[in-house]
Amino acid sequence: MTYPEPPLNGSEADTLVGSLERQRATFAWKCADLDHAGLRATVGSSTVSLGGLLKHLARMEDLNFTHVLAGRPLPPPWRDVDPDDEEGWERTSATDDDPEDLRQLWEGALARSRDAVTEALAEGGPGHLFRMPSGTEVSLRRLLVDMVEEYARHTGHADLIRESVDGRVGEDPPGGSHPYTS
Repeated sequence: MTYPEPPLNGSEADTLVGSLERQRATFAWKCADLDHAGLRATVGSSTVSLGGLLKHLARMEDLNFTHVLAGRPLPPPWRDVDPDDEEGWERTSATDDDPEDLRQLWEGALARSRDAVTEALAEGGPGHLFRMPSGTEVSLRRLLVDMVEEYARHTGHADLIRESVDGRVGEDPPGGSHPYTS
């Protein structure tokens, strides 16, 4: 298995997207090869689980890239949930979800996100501007940095949870890196 490594001296777009892809790969490795019990495990008094993080990050991918950046309707299950009535729904409902369904939900969101980012980069590079639902104009650059931060924070949670499940530790997936190229 190899994982993407941001370029050491690449374009701004390749560095931003390469950093996000590295975070995604590390998070995927932390969630890999676990059954229902492993994806439901928590640490200490926290209710955060790897399954809940998979579902939450799938939602964040679709919300930010599919819906806001690309302007497409939210796919299920997100379009069927009122976010005002169900704060944190994706994290709590994941305890009942099949592990393979959770992985497929996240991977589907990643595919849609990658398509939306590729389209936006082709239209205007990292400086491509789009409007948030509030009407605020935002650059793709800022959205990519925000998502790197989202993954970095939750991969830290995943480190602790995964270690408590079966002792898996480490910064990067095994196998070595390959340069990210757009």
